[in-house]
Amino acid sequence: MGGDGDGWAQCEQGHSHWGRFGAAGLMAYHRDPDGQVWVLLQQRAWWGIGGGTWGMFGGAIHSNEDPVSGALRETAEECTLDTRRVEVHGILVEDHGGWQYASVVGRVPELEHVRPASMETRKAAWVAEDKVTDKRLFPPFERTWPRLRTSLRRLVLVVDAANVVGARADGWWKDRPAANARLRDDLAALKEGVSGLPAGVVPYDSCFPEIVLVVEGEARSIAGEPSDGVRVVAARGSGDDQIVDLVGRQDPDAVYLVVTADRELRARSEAAGASVVGPRWLLSCL
Repeated sequence: MGGDGDGWAQCEQGHSHWGRFGAAGLMAYHRDPDGQVWVLLQQRAWWGIGGGTWGMFGGAIHSNEDPVSGALRETAEECTLDTRRVEVHGILVEDHGGWQYASVVGRVPELEHVRPASMETRKAAWVAEDKVTDKRLFPPFERTWPRLRTSLRRLVLVVDAANVVGARADGWWKDRPAANARLRDDLAALKEGVSGLPAGVVPYDSCFPEIVLVVEGEARSIAGEPSDGVRVVAARGSGDDQIVDLVGRQDPDAVYLVVTADRELRARSEAAGASVVGPRWLLSCL
């Protein structure tokens, strides 16, 4: 299906790339009950660039698209995967200078049977994560795969509400529940994407985290209020204990990032396997 993105572009390195406005692909994955990760790969048609090699579904982005919508559209055009069921976790960008390729990583809830849907696709297959390099890979995908492989998880952002609220000079001490509610509502903006993750968390250039706000004391009253994409957890006792319990749960599909300036909570969270960042980072994202 044609669009205004179809066509060749030159990057600052002197290379020609398909996609006048850049290109994007979907790295769809599924983690089965045994912990095995499967990724959806496309074998490219023999007549095309890299014919017969394996890589992600994807293609040129159009001028009215962002990388996520472009990657999902291209995938839906090239195979039968129901892209409405993809839970997008993040984006990895390969910047060539004046031209970019965006790898969009997303989880699917089950291994649905996927078939080719266009002449660009010879085969579609779910491949075990540790068997990907056994195939003859499309060279650009082969270069990206090591980084992609470490990105097949979602980021869970766990916010220590009491600590972060205390870092905002907005009169929080006058009405603690209202201050916590303001923070909850501000956090909803992060659904549109977060950039500049701390090093060593998960290598996304931009991610779409699951957001958990842990409240305690008087602020527990906001837990029953409607929230726009932010899960509010009311600690029965200590908010610190609740956070450590959350991040200590065994979930191989999750990477936890705790937001707090409390030194004791930092140490306990890191001991439980989570990464920690201070409120200043979060407030800069807002």
